[in-house]
Amino acid sequence: MNLGKLAWGLALVPTLAWAGAVEQLRHYLDNTRTLRAEFSQSVMGKSGRKPQLSSGNLAISRPGKLRWEIQKPYPQLMVGDGNRFWIYDPELKQVTVKKMGQAIGSTPAALLSGSSDLEKNFSLKEGGEAEGLSWVEAVPKSSDSGFEKVRLGFAGSDLKAMELLDNFGQTTRVHFSRIERNPALPAPLFKFTPPAGADVIGE
Repeated sequence: MNLGKLAWGLALVPTLAWAGAVEQLRHYLDNTRTLRAEFSQSVMGKSGRKPQLSSGNLAISRPGKLRWEIQKPYPQLMVGDGNRFWIYDPELKQVTVKKMGQAIGSTPAALLSGSSDLEKNFSLKEGGEAEGLSWVEAVPKSSDSGFEKVRLGFAGSDLKAMELLDNFGQTTRVHFSRIERNPALPAPLFKFTPPAGADVIGE
């Protein structure tokens, strides 16, 4: 076997294992139309006190549709249909409605539900290796985005974690599990009708 030809042939084979994290992110966005996963989330304030922990599941249909459902410790449901974004708190019986464009800072998942043209709104750079993941750092080009930067952690072709630092010094960390890429998702997942008796705030 000609080892020289073998090495040259391997050099021509594209592989995410050799790609940088920014390229992994581009490939992920180009090849992910829908996503379903479970998540665990921690929110740490600037003071460094004990983080707020939550968990639940999410579904995304790109572009523009998402469902982010917190199940523990307190239920909360966020649904975006591409135009509007609802936040429902069952305990308070309260629904907050926003335009989808204004809601991008509300949850890290909103970032992933947009179009593939992430670099139109964000400056991307390699974030190095940590926790066994390859990280991308995304800094918003707009000063009124609501957050300073987002870090996205990849293991191969799978997005495993996100970290969001907002303008108040609060850090949200999300870890994904039981990830399904491009599953068939029913349309009603991304529709929301305020329950009878709920207070509706916003549009």
